[in-house]
Amino acid sequence: MKLKAKIVLLAIVPFLAAIASIETGVRREATALAETQHATTQAAYMASKEIELKHYVELATTAIAPLYNAGQDNARDDAMLRTRALETLKKMDFGEDGYFFVYDMHGRSLMHPREPDLVGRDLWALRDAQGALTIQQLLAAASHGGGYVRYLWHRPSTGKVASKLGYVVPLERWGWMIGTGIYLDDVDSTLAHIDERAAANIDRTMKWIDAIAVAGLAVIALCALVLNVTEYRSADAKLKRLAQQVVESQENERARLSRELHDGISQMMVSVKLLLESALARFERSEVRVPAAEAALTTSLTRLGDTLREVRRISHALRPSMLDDLGAAAALEQLTRELSEQSGIAIGFTQIAHTHAAVLPDTVNTVLFRIAQEALTNIVRHAQASSAALTLEVSSEAVTLSIADNGRGFDVAHAFVGRRSGVGLRNMRERLEALGGTLSLSSQAGHTLVTARVPLGSTEPTWPALQET
Repeated sequence: MKLKAKIVLLAIVPFLAAIASIETGVRREATALAETQHATTQAAYMASKEIELKHYVELATTAIAPLYNAGQDNARDDAMLRTRALETLKKMDFGEDGYFFVYDMHGRSLMHPREPDLVGRDLWALRDAQGALTIQQLLAAASHGGGYVRYLWHRPSTGKVASKLGYVVPLERWGWMIGTGIYLDDVDSTLAHIDERAAANIDRTMKWIDAIAVAGLAVIALCALVLNVTEYRSADAKLKRLAQQVVESQENERARLSRELHDGISQMMVSVKLLLESALARFERSEVRVPAAEAALTTSLTRLGDTLREVRRISHALRPSMLDDLGAAAALEQLTRELSEQSGIAIGFTQIAHTHAAVLPDTVNTVLFRIAQEALTNIVRHAQASSAALTLEVSSEAVTLSIADNGRGFDVAHAFVGRRSGVGLRNMRERLEALGGTLSLSSQAGHTLVTARVPLGSTEPTWPALQET
């Protein structure tokens, strides 16, 4: 695994672990808080309902208190007073499912406004769906002076069995149990709604944490991308600088070899040629002629002359001395003349010098000459052209070199990409980019134009220096 991948992995894994830990902790704490809220709300709600039920029963007992107290003085009318009390309680209600009920202490129903068919029935042994003795529980609470009882009972508005909280008190002199109750499914639905909102809040919090995690991962990925791009650009710049240094080294080596060939080997071969010519002249002036020796010397001189010309050609191809002595224009003119003679293609050269034209630096002279050399070589080898033209235009701001031919052309779109891309064209572009210049191509059958432009404001290579790592 690469170092950058390890660094990114070491950044992502702890981040995800931290996010997962935070999410787990937040979910646990939020769930505990929701449960506490549920219990607190339920307790408060039930407490308020208990107070409300007690208040209702107090209102009922207060309403029938005059009748209850009157029976103490007039026992003969006590039955009538009980009947009036039951009628009064029957008329009292507080909503569709809010009513009062009365039982005697033996479990017989005396009044039930919502279920009149129960009146007069002995419900002592009545059990609910869970098997609990409902009436006996109510009577037990009443026998202890009053209290709250949770039980199951039919809800009048729905006809379904629901959980109910009842509060009962005794009327000891009459042997009654009077009470009322509220159905708890409303409480349960309210608590369920609270739980749903708490769960929704927890889910929303988890989504925010997930969003933060995704944003964090995006930031890490962006930083990694920026780091990768930065390193890529730095590596690319260093590679281009290295390539430029290689090119400069090649040019320096070519210049050195050219000088060695021109000033060393070429001069020694000229000296040998002079000696051979002197020997041949002596043979010719001698009274004793040796035709075989003269023929051998003549052949040697011919071959030596051919070798000398080849050495000079190689020296000139490596780096023409005219490029350093007279500049790019003279070297380009000589190059076009030599290639025209060798290839048979009519190659013309034109120089356009504007007023206050700048003097071209050596680096620009070298780049322009190599571009022209590469372009003309391509024309001779591949273009199948009959004529070509090379134009050098120099101004105070830039120098422009144009090479045109009437050959078969090539596909510009694939000139720098694919398997058929030309190394020479890439070399031209890289040489120009090192000087801040540009290379433009246009080609079609019968006309191809290669244009190299170099600004003269700053012609030094712009690549950053290589650093040791």
